[in-house]
Amino acid sequence: MKKIPMRKCLATGESLPKKDLLRIVRTPEGEVKVDLTGKLNGKGAYLKKSIEALEAVRKKDLLSRALDVKVNEDIYKEIEEIING
Repeated sequence: MKKIPMRKCLATGESLPKKDLLRIVRTPEGEVKVDLTGKLNGKGAYLKKSIEALEAVRKKDLLSRALDVKVNEDIYKEIEEIING
């Protein structure tokens, strides 16, 4: 039986399968990007694909703290578009 990689959501703290989460990455150049492939190089943080999780992260500025860089409002808008489909 194949092992399912689990990751912890930044907002909720629950461990979920990697494929059920969004990965947000700070690249070595300092840019923040949404990583849909899960393979971008850099420091990553995982977020549950829900508006509630996004709002919690935005309100407490958890993404900026996790990635050690100021996260632009454009990134939050991009994540929201991905969640809403």
